[in-house]
Amino acid sequence: MAVMITDLCINCNTCIDECPATAIVSADESPLADAEFTYVKPEKCIECVDGSVPKCFDACPTEGAIVWDMPYTPEFNAYYVSGHENGTYLIREHKKKGLLSPEAQPRPYRETISLEERKSHAPLAF
Repeated sequence: MAVMITDLCINCNTCIDECPATAIVSADESPLADAEFTYVKPEKCIECVDGSVPKCFDACPTEGAIVWDMPYTPEFNAYYVSGHENGTYLIREHKKKGLLSPEAQPRPYRETISLEERKSHAPLAF
């Protein structure tokens, strides 16, 4: 997923239109049951690796609402699949390809973000 939106989110949905990968949806459209805030689809997030910062972060008015998560790569397949199984994430299932897990569909990520920052869900910062 690379980035995650936390419960600090005020649901202004500003980030949704800014996401070039259409990875962000409103709480009302979240695949999670009883979602209370905006959701990032981990199987679609590309961390906006071609820019200086993720576009969602650049648009977000709430400090700390967007944090780093683990890269969506095969090394972290178990992390995301277990999140899919326990309801933390709901990874899309393709009719023919099955679960679009990191092993099936890895996404680009910022190698400059440390695993410590990702594990602690450190807020994005300029």
